[in-house]
Amino acid sequence: MKQLEVQIMGQTYLLGCPEGGDSRLLEAVERVDTAMCKIRDAGKVRARDRIAVLAALNLAFDVPDRTPAVPATISNDPPVAASTPQGTDSDVLLVSLLERLDQALGNDGRLL
Repeated sequence: MKQLEVQIMGQTYLLGCPEGGDSRLLEAVERVDTAMCKIRDAGKVRARDRIAVLAALNLAFDVPDRTPAVPATISNDPPVAASTPQGTDSDVLLVSLLERLDQALGNDGRLL
C-alpha cells in the first residue's frame, strides 16, 4: 500500500492509499479540507475535532441514498425523533446524529 502526505486545514497527514487510488484519495482530501475550512472560516466553531465531525456529517448528508443505513448496533439508545415529522428518513437520522453529538460534546468546555 502506498502512502501519500496530504494537508487538511493546515495539518499534515500521512495516509495509506491503494495502488491506483491516488486521484480518488486526493479528491476526497480536497472535499474534506474545503468542508472543514468553510466551517472554520464561519467562525462559530473553533475546535478541530468538532469541525471534523460537522464536516463529516455535512459530507455524509450530501451522499446520495445509495449508501447503507447506519447499523442499529451504534447505540442501545432509541433513536431521537426529529422535530419535523414530515422530514425524510435522512433528515430524521441527521437530526438524531446532531442531537447525540451535542449531548456528547456539549458539556465539555474544551470542545466549544
